[in-house]
Amino acid sequence: MTSDAGRPRVPTLDLTPWPDGPRERRDALVRAADEALRSAGFLLVTGHGVDPALRADIRAAAREFFRLPPAMKQPYAVKVGERGWLGPGAEANGYAEGTETPPDLKESLSFAAHEPTGDARVDAEWFKPNTWPAEVPELKALVETYLGQMRTLSDRLLGLLGAALGEPEDFFTRHTGHPTWGFNINWYPGTDTVGAPEEGQFRIGPHTDFGTVTVLDRQDGKGGLQIFTDEGGWEDAPYDPAALTVNIGDLMARWTGDRWRSGRHRVLPPPLDAPAEELLSLVYFYECDPGTRVESLPAPKGRVAYEPVDSHTYLRAQLDAISVG
Repeated sequence: MTSDAGRPRVPTLDLTPWPDGPRERRDALVRAADEALRSAGFLLVTGHGVDPALRADIRAAAREFFRLPPAMKQPYAVKVGERGWLGPGAEANGYAEGTETPPDLKESLSFAAHEPTGDARVDAEWFKPNTWPAEVPELKALVETYLGQMRTLSDRLLGLLGAALGEPEDFFTRHTGHPTWGFNINWYPGTDTVGAPEEGQFRIGPHTDFGTVTVLDRQDGKGGLQIFTDEGGWEDAPYDPAALTVNIGDLMARWTGDRWRSGRHRVLPPPLDAPAEELLSLVYFYECDPGTRVESLPAPKGRVAYEPVDSHTYLRAQLDAISVG
């Protein structure tokens, strides 16, 4: 994926200088992040500090769960936005764009923020306990370690993005004292499990994410991630096994007045020439504190003045939109 000027539309940025490296390297990183998010809304990042062995161990444990008979997974079945197992047919991400697509060809284990704030109303909606499959007891410790690393990395990224806007580094993180987040382990099995795709059916349909930043650990595959840009249309996302993929969501786009693009993407169905392909993605969706007022930056930094929104009223509506049934 390269622009007409020959630069990658989705560059790989080394986060090592952020936030305590030499000034010159930090300034270069800030400029590169701003430029990339204006076009595709995506970055690849190295120097993130997340242990690759941990990611592999989570995949191995999650695969054990996903390969259980459906009857053993059914007790964990939930709706979109809840904590547990999202089985076949539960979700259609294309609905968020108003597109009537068949359900997504995936299963997910879904986790979310759980430490209570003390506000009973907020906690009842956004900070419920997570559900951990008893059949894979090792998964809980692995995921909780990973989530701690994701929270640290996401705040680090938000500090970089604040600086990329010419704002204080805490411009976003002042709103992440007790944030919500979601974490999905997405299983994309082959056609032996999901059957032949229907017309217009994807592993995940075209959509944008809903929050501030999404941090994705993905596997390479023919039926993998694609990114949409105005310049190039739909193109395969670049892949680097050492890198994590980062994209911004709708709340961040609104916050910046569309200076930055909410990264539109999809995951292709199992490919005809590799129908047994199986992929597992670890997807961390970072948000902000419930009740945050998201108001567009004024021009010249922002380009569009959206009506201010309550962050979690917006998030709930988007989660409801992609639920099937």
